[in-house]
Amino acid sequence: MIQNVGNHLRRGIASVFSSRTSRKSASRSEHTDGAMADGEGYRSPTEVQMSQMVLPCHTNQRGELSVGQLLKWIDTTACLSAERHAGCPCVTASMDDIYFEHTISVGQVVNIKAKVNRAFNSSMEVGIQVASEDLCSEKQWSVCKALATFVAHRELSKVKLKQTTPQTEEEKMEHSVAAERRRMRLLYTDTIKDLLANCAIQDDLESRDCSCMVPAEKTRVESVELVLPPHANHQGNTFGGQIMAWMENVATIAASRLCRAHPTLKAIEMFHFRGPSQVGDRLVLKAIVNNAFKHSMEVGVCVEAYRQEAETHRRHINSAFMTFVVLDADEQPRTLPWVRPQPGDGERRYREASARRKIRLDRRYIVSCKQAEMPLSVPWDPSNQVYLSYNNVSSLKMLVAKDNWVLSSEVNQVRLYTLEEDKFLSFHMEMSVHVDATQAFLLLSDLLRRPEWDKHYRSVELVQQVDEDDAIYHVISPVLGGDAKPQDFVILASRRKPCDNGDPYVIAMRSVTLPTHPETPAYRRGETLCSGFCFWREGDQLTKVSYYNQATPGFLNYVTTNVAGLSSEFYTTFKACEQFLLDNRNDLAPSLQTL
Repeated sequence: MIQNVGNHLRRGIASVFSSRTSRKSASRSEHTDGAMADGEGYRSPTEVQMSQMVLPCHTNQRGELSVGQLLKWIDTTACLSAERHAGCPCVTASMDDIYFEHTISVGQVVNIKAKVNRAFNSSMEVGIQVASEDLCSEKQWSVCKALATFVAHRELSKVKLKQTTPQTEEEKMEHSVAAERRRMRLLYTDTIKDLLANCAIQDDLESRDCSCMVPAEKTRVESVELVLPPHANHQGNTFGGQIMAWMENVATIAASRLCRAHPTLKAIEMFHFRGPSQVGDRLVLKAIVNNAFKHSMEVGVCVEAYRQEAETHRRHINSAFMTFVVLDADEQPRTLPWVRPQPGDGERRYREASARRKIRLDRRYIVSCKQAEMPLSVPWDPSNQVYLSYNNVSSLKMLVAKDNWVLSSEVNQVRLYTLEEDKFLSFHMEMSVHVDATQAFLLLSDLLRRPEWDKHYRSVELVQQVDEDDAIYHVISPVLGGDAKPQDFVILASRRKPCDNGDPYVIAMRSVTLPTHPETPAYRRGETLCSGFCFWREGDQLTKVSYYNQATPGFLNYVTTNVAGLSSEFYTTFKACEQFLLDNRNDLAPSLQTL
């Protein structure tokens, strides 16, 4: 089962709602209310919708909906969805990156949908979709998509959330990938630190024309807000959306001081709430332009809270980074002046802004890029390793969650499924093996042992052990069919243990490029994007082992020959895998046992 992949799954980190209509649910009556009894179709029990007419009081100086107001509506809708699932009050813990695709004008309608993608112990991920609607022309536009994390909160008892039950293919995908997104959020701070420590950030400070530079201190803004009852929920905690709106306000002022114009907010990089604030708190909001690039600038914002004027200690409760542009009359971004940072902390923020910009580009390119513009093999470097690992695992999980697999054959309880979609053919092999799921996971995680059972792996070299969950291998495959020379692959293998009961163990594989392993005349470079194993525990010593692969056009003839039953190589290889697991179930390598 050589590693070949055909197609990127066209979903990124915020693939909350697809354009396809969700399939009808047989249990619709259990999840719908009277308003949907006329046949509207299945709707998630946690889904909440909000529609707001944009009035002049909601707009900025350009007659467009203020992003701060939009953030308040988004937070309110998402919070109501979270509380519908939790059955108790919830507070905003974080809001992932938001990219604004369109502005919304006065007189238009904002439509917001939110639903819980997955619940963890006491937190849950809520997916949000925002669209605008012109009532006169009946046109609609996607404005943004977002992912928020909410924490259920009870004062007298610890909250243990019930799990969501995904019904549609889309919900199953979001539920599966939510665990991987959660992992990526937790690693975000370390990713920034590693990039700054291990990569040279080009700041170009010495080469820039100082006469065109604006001192960063000239953009500094500080503003105080008193939290009043209208700003808080029924528990007295300040609405997260209200804090985000205040942050957007001071960030816009800071950006305006650099460009001397009215800037447009294009992206927000993760609001992270470090602690709550209550009615009566004073919130000090600080903003400054950290760095200006050719057509965009990053503004850093932080929020501190204190209770009484005499207090000397202030609590840091929130921070975020916002990217602004200035548009000309043709809606094209204008060139911005450079920023001259203050020595010390100013220079640190300046360089960190460059690092975050690189990570944003990596993240959009790898996780939510235009897939048609992206090659199968993506360059590997320390700054994008978290997102490549995320993309690797989430792509496989999305393929697994597809509900239109067709059983093509079954021989001695080895089942072969196929999936025809987007002009590509995927296949899926499945069997039950009398071995513990953890043992199977650890044995097949070690690609160095793959040649012991898979004849398509002639040799495997461990190129780099990235961390305990990710490794890069160089694989050489023998000559297949009429090929003139053997293939080689540079493969990133990412593995994940179950996040919760019912989740599988996962081993995902995809191609990457490394400068140390370029293409050579001796081999024909092969590529794989979405392949790997999933393991489900069916009993104490019984595991369902599944292998998935998407076939590239060059590999299609080999796949169809097996699917049509004209070759038994798939079956023979999978049975060899079963025998390998049985022979080695009590003989795990010590290095794997410690992971």
